[in-house]
Amino acid sequence: MADHDSDTDVVISPTGWVADQARRYEESGGTKGTTIQGVQCLLLDYKGRTSGQWRRTVLIYGRDGDDYLIVASYGGADQHPQWYLNLQANPDVRLRVGTERFAARAETLPAEEKARVWDSLVELFPQYAQYQKKTSRDIPVVRLVRTES
Repeated sequence: MADHDSDTDVVISPTGWVADQARRYEESGGTKGTTIQGVQCLLLDYKGRTSGQWRRTVLIYGRDGDDYLIVASYGGADQHPQWYLNLQANPDVRLRVGTERFAARAETLPAEEKARVWDSLVELFPQYAQYQKKTSRDIPVVRLVRTES
């Protein structure tokens, strides 16, 4: 995997608040901008499925053992967020979780695994339950498994 720890080769989300938070998070070395509405978040760097360009977004995360869980809620929209479509095509990602930066592999949880962790994710961020009610789309949960330190 190409090293892309600097912001010079990563396109940050075009959404204003996400871009601002991603910059603050990265520029502080993971000491600032680490929560959304009081909930811990991470930086997800992923490769665009068409462009091949590395992109970055900020996402709330939960934990399942040593793994990180992210929710492709897109605010309850009827389509998947672009980052999720990109992870399906290119599951090798890089994360910043607090002061740590490391590679990981993304995998969408099958229904029974999602059912096992969903309540803990809703407890972490209650809006997920409302988002699921807003759409007929089954909102995916993605497991991020560390592949190196």
